Amino acid sequence: MAKEYDVLIIGGGTGGYVAAIRSAQLGLTTAIVEKGSLGGTCLHKGCIPSKSLLRSAEVYSTTKNHAADFGVITSKVTLDFSKVQARKESIVNQLHQGVQALMKKGKIDVYEGTGRMLGPSIFSPSPGGTVSVEMNNGDENEMLIPKNVVIATGSRPRTLPGLEIDGSYVMSSDEALEMTELPGSILIVGGGVIGIEWASMLHDFGVEVTVIEYADRIIPTEDHEISKEMQKLLEKKGITFVTSAKVLPETLQKEENQVTISAKVNGETKTFTAEKILVSVGRQANVEGIGIENTDIVVENGFVQVSQTFQTKESHIYAIGDVIGGLQLAHVASHEGITAIEHIAGSKVTPIDYKLVSRCIYSNPESSSVGITEQQAKEQGYDVKVGKFSFKAIGKALVYGESDGFVKIIADKETNDILGVHMIGPHVTDLISEAGLAMVLDATPWEIAHTIHPHPTLSEIMGEAALAVDGKAIHM
Repeated sequence: MAKEYDVLIIGGGTGGYVAAIRSAQLGLTTAIVEKGSLGGTCLHKGCIPSKSLLRSAEVYSTTKNHAADFGVITSKVTLDFSKVQARKESIVNQLHQGVQALMKKGKIDVYEGTGRMLGPSIFSPSPGGTVSVEMNNGDENEMLIPKNVVIATGSRPRTLPGLEIDGSYVMSSDEALEMTELPGSILIVGGGVIGIEWASMLHDFGVEVTVIEYADRIIPTEDHEISKEMQKLLEKKGITFVTSAKVLPETLQKEENQVTISAKVNGETKTFTAEKILVSVGRQANVEGIGIENTDIVVENGFVQVSQTFQTKESHIYAIGDVIGGLQLAHVASHEGITAIEHIAGSKVTPIDYKLVSRCIYSNPESSSVGITEQQAKEQGYDVKVGKFSFKAIGKALVYGESDGFVKIIADKETNDILGVHMIGPHVTDLISEAGLAMVLDATPWEIAHTIHPHPTLSEIMGEAALAVDGKAIHM
């Protein structure tokens, strides 16, 4: 007997399970279909495990290279990578159990299998059609009849043609997370957010790292000054960067414990050798195998097309998260899921303003931003004024022993509106939310500057950078 639901969510990642919780809160009968583990990529193959490894790498590097700076003398510092991985798994398991508990709390049915939309229901006139679930345990397919469907199938690492992932010599971030031992050297193809995080982490673990980036600078979507500072600080640590480089997959050669590949760098062919290659060139949406061909849903450039309320061309079918492209971030997927569910429930929803979404890079040093870059502001015709303030003048940064980096605030000269805030330095992924809130509330630099920031804290840099917009910084 087919079971009916108000909302059926295909995909139990961050966007999917948050949408399910909101749906249950609003009194809608709700189910999730998830072929892997609840929590999806973010919990099991992305955000959480990678940040766990980054933290271990930071502790190891700080203890090994800087403990004496704090008066802590260590005779010998060693790394047990098996314990690093065990800690990562423990954190993931704890959070996974938490998500499972939330499903039980919300009385949300979870189907462990692959969901496939079959089109108009043969069992009832429900507009959501029928969804068949191929169960992981081999049981007979479950037939579900939802009034509304939310596609939240996420994404997977993109590959380059001819540079296929083999898991041994050529890896994506998925395989890298499961390494049982560290290589002596690695080539990272792609200097975007994920590539930079892995470069920072692996270097801090003691791996020789070379990053090959197609664009003329690393993290090319960030403000130019942030990109320049990030490269400078990571090069200072010992990471090698090659920009304006087009990798030539056909030159790939695999030998015992070694891989070689060439790239065109400013018209010249250069060859690179390492123990492994990590391909980090973005992510592609998971649109295959879920029955999109049985619907009128439009897919363009590999992504499901949706309205501001996340409806597809079939109004009872919604899509959220990485599968629709845009900002492929876990916190974005969650808010898209909440918006979609509230629209399903008949609530009036406010479209998400993606310019107000904070973006973070969890490398060492960290980087974060919200709003537009200085270059974008000028291209859009704004007459800008800019305030910058260095962490070198912040007492708490000196206490931490991490005084590299700065905060940069871009404002409109005419209206004094904040257009963007960009940070690089210690714990800036935790500082960016103040800037995000300021932009949501349409605050001015003056209002940030006159918010009394406690001393000594890293947050003082926000007040100083805001004062600097009008040339009034106190400590610089």
